[in-house]
Amino acid sequence: MTWTSDRSSTCPDGLDPDRLDDAIERLFRAGWGRLLSLLVSRTRRLDLAEDALSEAFARASSRWSVDGIPTNPAGWLYTTAHRHIIGRLRAEAIAGRKARLLAVRQGSDTSLPPDDDHEDWADDRLQLILLCCHPALPPESRSALALRLVVGTPTEQIARLFLVSQATMAARLTRAKKKIVVAGIPIGVPIADELGSRLDEVCRTIYLAFTVGYTPGAGPELHRADLAGEAVRLAAVLHELVPDAPQVQAMRALLLLQHSRRDARLHQGRLVTLADQDRSLWRHDEVLAGLDLAGRLLPGEGFAEQLRLQAVIAAEHARAPSADATDWIAIARQYAELEERTGSAIVRLNRAVAVAEADGPLAGLALLDGLDGVLSDDHRVPAVRAELARRFGDHGLAAAAYRAAIAMCSNAIERAHLSARLEALHPGGS
Repeated sequence: MTWTSDRSSTCPDGLDPDRLDDAIERLFRAGWGRLLSLLVSRTRRLDLAEDALSEAFARASSRWSVDGIPTNPAGWLYTTAHRHIIGRLRAEAIAGRKARLLAVRQGSDTSLPPDDDHEDWADDRLQLILLCCHPALPPESRSALALRLVVGTPTEQIARLFLVSQATMAARLTRAKKKIVVAGIPIGVPIADELGSRLDEVCRTIYLAFTVGYTPGAGPELHRADLAGEAVRLAAVLHELVPDAPQVQAMRALLLLQHSRRDARLHQGRLVTLADQDRSLWRHDEVLAGLDLAGRLLPGEGFAEQLRLQAVIAAEHARAPSADATDWIAIARQYAELEERTGSAIVRLNRAVAVAEADGPLAGLALLDGLDGVLSDDHRVPAVRAELARRFGDHGLAAAAYRAAIAMCSNAIERAHLSARLEALHPGGS
């Protein structure tokens, strides 16, 4: 894709509104982070850039329905947003207010961004991640802000990831953005000067972006491989910058191994569990690369060790030629260590599955005790309980748990999978 502002030859006559909405949605998913990173990098005005880009998308919805979709829609969005920022800066100057931050880089071209494969793309996005991970910002806001700004993740989805209400998360994001502007936190500092001290936060942010891609939301999609793939790309860029950092090596190994299974997760629109996946569909070049990285990881401390344990677990799955050949005893042991280090309820849930495979469903069910209160909005707790109860032979508990999971599940594909499991438990009735 080249960046130009040419108008389209797409004929607006008969332009399907649904097609237009889909096109804008795809552009938002693929281009939000790149466009916002470049706007912030060039104008140094975070307080204006996000609003300007949102306004550009809003204008696209109305203008393109009349004029047609531009030949280069991303270039149109950038130009529109940039002009909006310039207009706001001129209004500030007229009103006698001096912008707190530098308006544009000295000597930079403010008309159009470079080509999509420009070597500064990665630096622009990492600069924005570093900005969001600045130590002056509250720890609970850093990763959330990066997901909102760099990836364009909706506030509602970020709130689900952090297990807080949407209102709470919206307030956190607003306060963090104001802090950046009011405190004059620098934008565009040399990456080498800041990266070493913020590696854990940067890795956590990229991993959360990847998690968003594989966290089913409401609607028909099971996952967003494009978003997860962008996180994998950022991990690769980070690995090139700091190749010896253990947390970066572990994160890249983990992301490669998990992302390699994307083509096997769905079959004819239906969810396929890990046990039933056709492993020939896994991306084996990514599997080999991930296994190579994971095999060179050494035990460590802190967040790097948490990532290493997750990468080792993913490697156990990746090297097994079949689900039956998986070393569940090793995986259960690694999950136990990971839970001890993190205290995470999600890790306990995953450990319950591994323990059930290693020691039987009753042992796994015992580990679910207490998780309903901690993960009260997560349908995966009753879903796992239903599956383990079915294996144990308690069909009454299984049916009740399946119904609870279905009631809590907002994703259409997952809900259909759970409904099918319930139907198989009691064919012909519920």
